[in-house]
Parts: sequence; structure tokens; C-alpha cells
Amino acid sequence: MSAEARWNAAWEALGARPPAGLLAELRACYGEPHRAYHTLDHVEECFAALAPAASLAERLPELELAIWFHDAICDPRGADNETASARWAERSLRDAGVAADAARRVAALVLVTRHHVVPEDPDARLLADVDLAILGAEPARYLEYERQIRREYDWVPDPAFSEGRARVLHAFLARPRIYGTDHFAAQLEARARANLARSLAAFERA
Repeated sequence: MSAEARWNAAWEALGARPPAGLLAELRACYGEPHRAYHTLDHVEECFAALAPAASLAERLPELELAIWFHDAICDPRGADNETASARWAERSLRDAGVAADAARRVAALVLVTRHHVVPEDPDARLLADVDLAILGAEPARYLEYERQIRREYDWVPDPAFSEGRARVLHAFLARPRIYGTDHFAAQLEARARANLARSLAAFERA
């Protein structure tokens, strides 16, 4: 099922209809010219990663809407992208008549994609793993992902980018486990660590 089909099914499951034009707005955001990785392709990849693990979700429709909103705002120079995306999600759900507690949960899920910590809530763990599935991609796709991230930060000089990116990769490698769910850990943990280690070595040499 496509990302757009999941969008429609999620709203239907919540007993609501999305505000007019909202999907078009989101599509326009994901199509912004400065994006190379955080595009609609990433949304589709998230849904593809979720599909075999969807039965793990406690509130699948809320998680699916969080996927749609989690990178809605993406300014590489900004520091509050997830917060702004979460606010947009909560406001949109409330405007559509979705219960306040469900709207708050979707917003909270969006905030999880800051990846500051491994979350405790089951749906939050699942969403975090879905968003990080790219780290455990086949090596060729992972290298393409690194190139896409570099293009999104093309205004940052090479030395500064290498230093900052190395910090990010080291932080993931320092975790006891990158993936919070057993499903993703079993499928992707080893390859993610290999991908990250290779990239980290390259950035540290730069």
C-alpha cells in the first residue's frame, strides 16, 4: 500500500477527514528544492520499513500520520524542525476533530524523531526504528544516503561538516543498541554498525 493510501486509511481509522489541501501542503514541503534525503522517497521508505513490523504498533493509524508529519518542516539551518512539525501535526488533527489525546500522541511521536534517546513507549520505539532503518540499508543505499545528507548541508564547509557528522555517527555507535525493537535490531543492527563505522572512519580521516 502506498504512502498516500496509508494516509487515507489512517484518517479513516481515526474517524476523521483531513483538512482540505493538507496532503498537498505536505507533498509540497517534501518536494522543496533544498531537500535531497528528507523527501517523499524517505516517507515511502519509512512505510516500506514499517510494513513487516506493523503488527507491533499499538496505535498504527497515529504512527502512520506521524510518519507523514515527522519531516514536514525541514530547514537544515533550523534547530526546531521536529517541534514545528509536531505542532503542525497536532493542530491539523485537532482541526479535523480528532480527539485531543490522539492529536497529542501523534505530536509526541513526531518529536521522537529527534533521536536524542531511545524511547520507552512501544510506538515511539517503533517509529524511531523506522526512521533509522536507513542506517541499516545495503551499503550502496547507505552511501547514497550520506551523499544526500551532504547535499542538504552543502552550505557547511567540509571540515565543519565532517566534524559534526562524525559526532552524530559516534553517538549512534556508542549506544548499547541502535534499534529499540527486537525486530529492527535483529534485521538491521549489525549492518547499521558496519555502515556507521565505515562512514565514521572516513569522516575522521577528512
